Amino acid sequence: MITSEQKKEIIEKFGTNSQNTGDSKVQVALLSARINDLQGHFKANPKDHASRRGLLKLVGQRRRLLKYIRERDIDEYRKLIADLNLRK
Repeated sequence: MITSEQKKEIIEKFGTNSQNTGDSKVQVALLSARINDLQGHFKANPKDHASRRGLLKLVGQRRRLLKYIRERDIDEYRKLIADLNLRK
């Protein structure tokens, strides 16, 4: 699980202020943190298919938000991808 301190840190890093939790960049960063956190769970529990479905929903939601950001501002999209290390 992601602790509330980690969430606050992510919100302050990617948002314009600590109250701006609805910004697309903040949402993508929080989803990425949850997705990365679930990777360890699946190493320990490879047959947990119900949680795998939830993971796929999170990945799809992140993909849609990234598409929205890419269409609005390509430079912001590239910076976010670099900050989160999503593409190699």
